[in-house]
Order: sequence, then C-alpha cells, then structure tokens
Amino acid sequence: MKSLIVEDDFTSRLLLQTLLSRFGPCHVAVNGKEAVDAFRLTQKDGAPYDLICMDIMMPEMDGQEALHQIRKTEMAQGILSTSGVKVIMTTALDRPKDIFDSFFELCDDYLVKPIDAARLIETLSRLGLVA
Repeated sequence: MKSLIVEDDFTSRLLLQTLLSRFGPCHVAVNGKEAVDAFRLTQKDGAPYDLICMDIMMPEMDGQEALHQIRKTEMAQGILSTSGVKVIMTTALDRPKDIFDSFFELCDDYLVKPIDAARLIETLSRLGLVA
C-alpha cells in the first residue's frame, strides 16, 4: 500500500508514518497544495497512491480544497471516487460541518485526532487496503 500523509503538524505526521510504514512506502506533504501536486505526479507516472491521510486545517490549501482538487482530477481521468484513491480525513476538531464537508467532497472516512492505531487499522481493513 502506497500512502501519502498530508499533515502540517510534525507529531501527527510522525505518528501516521510510524503506523502506515509497515504496510508500504509513505510519502509526506505538509499542506494541501503539496498533496495535490504529489497526487497528480503519481497519477501521471502510473504509480498512484492507494491511501491519502489528509489533515483538514493546513496552511496554503486546506484539506477540504485539496480533496476537492484530487477528486476533480480523478473525474477528469474517468476515475470514479469509489475506484480512486482512498482518502481518510483527519482533524483535531470533531465539528459536524467538517465531517459533512469531507463526505460531500467524497472522502472515504474521517478520523479525529489523536489517531488511535487500532481504529486506523480497522478503517484500512474496512476500506480493503489491508487484510
């Protein structure tokens, strides 16, 4: 499983890298703009990400906008969100509006920080990314 961790907080980024690296390569972006650029690059190279863990509140471009751009790119390539990259939104704030907006932009799941390792693995399993 090839993952992209999009997180501006070092501690959260390190935790996700530690948890996900046992399943395959993990790349890192520190804001939404870097995430969209990395996503498009791997799509162009024919080696797309299987998973993106995306923080919502980030500088330069937030996670909601980055998710919108990623799904827009997939749609332009004829890829339905159900067949595209799996996206788990992460946030320290458990606000109903953020949850609604994330699912409206077609995220696959939503986890509140601090990320619980067991819940993350359970989510990955449910999404068909790990056995």
